[in-house]
Amino acid sequence: MIKELLFEGSNRYFDQALCTGLTITDEDIDALCKAMKEQAVKNAHNEEQKASIKDVGRQQLRSWGVLIERDGKDYPSNAFAILTGCGGLHVATQCGVFKGMTKEVFVDRREYTGPLWGQIDEAFQFVLRNIHLGATIVGIYRQDVYEIPPDAIRELIINAMVHRSYLDHGTIQVAVYDNRLEITSPGKLPMGQTLERMKEGYSKIRNEALAHAFSYMNLIEHWGSGIPRIIGKVKAAGLREPEFIGGEVDLRINIYRGKVNLGDLNSLNNANKVPDTTDEVPDTSKKVPDTTDEVPNTSKKVPDNADKMPDTMEGLPDNEQEQQVYKYVLENGSITTAKVVELLGVKNRRARAILLDMVEGTYLRKEGAARSTIYVKNTEGR
Repeated sequence: MIKELLFEGSNRYFDQALCTGLTITDEDIDALCKAMKEQAVKNAHNEEQKASIKDVGRQQLRSWGVLIERDGKDYPSNAFAILTGCGGLHVATQCGVFKGMTKEVFVDRREYTGPLWGQIDEAFQFVLRNIHLGATIVGIYRQDVYEIPPDAIRELIINAMVHRSYLDHGTIQVAVYDNRLEITSPGKLPMGQTLERMKEGYSKIRNEALAHAFSYMNLIEHWGSGIPRIIGKVKAAGLREPEFIGGEVDLRINIYRGKVNLGDLNSLNNANKVPDTTDEVPDTSKKVPDTTDEVPNTSKKVPDNADKMPDTMEGLPDNEQEQQVYKYVLENGSITTAKVVELLGVKNRRARAILLDMVEGTYLRKEGAARSTIYVKNTEGR
């Protein structure tokens, strides 16, 4: 962290620094130029964009900081080692599938090394192999549809690759759980960057040489547009907005699987006589018995977990806060301490106390440990 602060404070970038211990040849440089041109063509959106792609040469690599020229000779920067995976720095992407919602039980695990664009493709295909594939009919044709938009998945992996801290010796981790896709990127957020500003499109470049190289290869478009575009694609697919966690040591982004279902939340509101949110809930009249409109008290029609909620809940000091947390869990499947802080506007200590009370009251169940802790509905209790 001290090294990173020194780089930031002097307006330098770690990826543009000389990679000590790595020796390259003219053939290595030519191979990188050729591979980058191939990637640029492969990732082009249309024929017009393909035709406009120019060869990348040594001068271009020097201007980006991928090569460092000294006394007429080219030396590799850290970006050269990162892009090619040819040594000097160990850069890998770890992928895993887990049973349930914690890391207790592995189903499959892989580690990918080599050129950075290869790691992106391998991690992307790994996720696609391990999430659900459905189908929809467009006109008279059947069209395969993944439960999470593939463009959002790929862009999220690319975003992690270009913005992670390579001073941190950790790896990017791509984890598929029963309820979410989780991508963890090593390193704290750069100075001046926050989670909220990031979601609004504010870009703080950590690896300038990689950003230039990725832009040339058509892996990223306009700097700063990636996260808002990911959020938009996920929400357009009917999923809840991605969750951003951390920023002090690493950054974790969760995309929750499964369409947003407000049925449980609506039933809970009816059971607790909270009519204010009913206008915001989509019309589900076709999914409930016709007698629903004729019966003012719908508490008998809500799931068991809701109608077991005691009336005395209204007498608890924090009943409104606990109800907000409980509704969030019903809607999204789980909640973290950080999310409670954001949801209720309280401090970490207060958020943990609320969650502990709800665990003791058998509303929630704690899963995982340390930074992986989540809280889910206690099906054996409420």
